[in-house]
Amino acid sequence: MILVLGGTSDSLAICDKLNKYPNLSYIVSVTTEYGKTITKKHTTDVLLGKLGQEDMINLIKTKSISIIIDATHPYAVEVSKNAISSAKLTGIKYIRYERKSLIEGISYENKFIVNSIDEACEIANNKGKNIFIGTGSKNLDVYVDKIKNKNLVARVLPTSEVLLICEKLGLNADNIIAMKGPFSVSMNKETYEHYNIDLVITKESGAQGGFLEKVSACEQLNIPIVIIAREKLNYPKVITDLDELESLI
Repeated sequence: MILVLGGTSDSLAICDKLNKYPNLSYIVSVTTEYGKTITKKHTTDVLLGKLGQEDMINLIKTKSISIIIDATHPYAVEVSKNAISSAKLTGIKYIRYERKSLIEGISYENKFIVNSIDEACEIANNKGKNIFIGTGSKNLDVYVDKIKNKNLVARVLPTSEVLLICEKLGLNADNIIAMKGPFSVSMNKETYEHYNIDLVITKESGAQGGFLEKVSACEQLNIPIVIIAREKLNYPKVITDLDELESLI
């Protein structure tokens, strides 16, 4: 049995790859109802809920897991850390599917590369009035708390769960763009212009997350962009091509 840590477009592609092997059994772990819904379109065995290290070890033992394929978001580092340690403690194989980093290829000069949300907020407090939060709903509370006297515009998934989070943080219809990406350069440009955006904050989410389109839109409009870099983990095994997966399972 294979455990796929999912909730991303990458994990869906992995499901499609594994489905080519009818004798191969696997289960996908996701943390949101939305993640469960979209994953159910690709496979039937989906587990909903956050897994701590103890939970993961119990799952490995009860389901006789022999391989973990970690296809979580590049910024879900705690999940990856738990998966690495759980695999090591139980003596099973761990494979990380990692989106290729594109940050070194960005030539746009009006960019700020930071290592944390706190650093991003510090820059936002000194740049313009209208701040675009392009990092999703996770950690939105940190931006609301640390960016003072600014107009925040957050683009988030259009689910009731996410919108409720936004409302509880005091964000109203003028502050919320509820849409599912990824988005084209032209759509990003229209959004930035419509909201008179002075600064964009994003993560280095890779090609699948529309990262380059955000940067390109900023460059064309000469809007400064803050890029929160990925935390570097010491993964035991990393692949960036799905074709590599076939030789490892």
